[in-house]
Amino acid sequence: MRTPARRRTTGLALLLAPLLMSLAACGGGDDEVAVDDGATSSPAPLEPQAAPGPVRTRDLVVVMDTGEGPEMCLGPVAESYPPQCGGPAIEGWRWRDQQAFEKQGDVRWGSFALTGEWDGTTFTVTDAVPAALYSPPRQDEQDPPPPLRQRDEASINEIAREVSALPGVVGTYVEDQQVVAEVAYDDGTLQQRLDEEHGANTVRVLAQLVDAG
Repeated sequence: MRTPARRRTTGLALLLAPLLMSLAACGGGDDEVAVDDGATSSPAPLEPQAAPGPVRTRDLVVVMDTGEGPEMCLGPVAESYPPQCGGPAIEGWRWRDQQAFEKQGDVRWGSFALTGEWDGTTFTVTDAVPAALYSPPRQDEQDPPPPLRQRDEASINEIAREVSALPGVVGTYVEDQQVVAEVAYDDGTLQQRLDEEHGANTVRVLAQLVDAG
């Protein structure tokens, strides 16, 4: 009686073997899918960019000091008296070295063309030309190419809203179906990133600080 029992056990094992192998193979497939999902990574977060060498302001900027130190206004300036604006801190600035500026109480301000160094957060000034003595440099800038993809007004405004929240962006506006993003400085990294995300020429990065060379 024992011998037939052993034969039945052996036969059952042979019948179950293919089923167990199939289940093991299915489990291995699930593991592979999990690995593939983990391999997908999101773009690295953007960080303010430092300039590798001397820079100058693209045009005149307002230097504002409300009593807590001078700042370089790179974004919108409220037309009040005194004006209201803010921006990166300026190192190396002394009002006693400047002749053309206005003052009301503890607030001092003026328009200048600045040259200096940019570390990504602070501007160290090496030269300042007041507005009365400033001659804009000749700029052979061509009209920007139109966006490759046409979008409706709602889509353009949504892109402008998203871009305005990025680090380093001080202002955005829409011009000719194109979002213009004003930043302190860009070495091309931000422009490339936005082209990849939204399509070429959908967003134009306009740096307020440009290489002085």
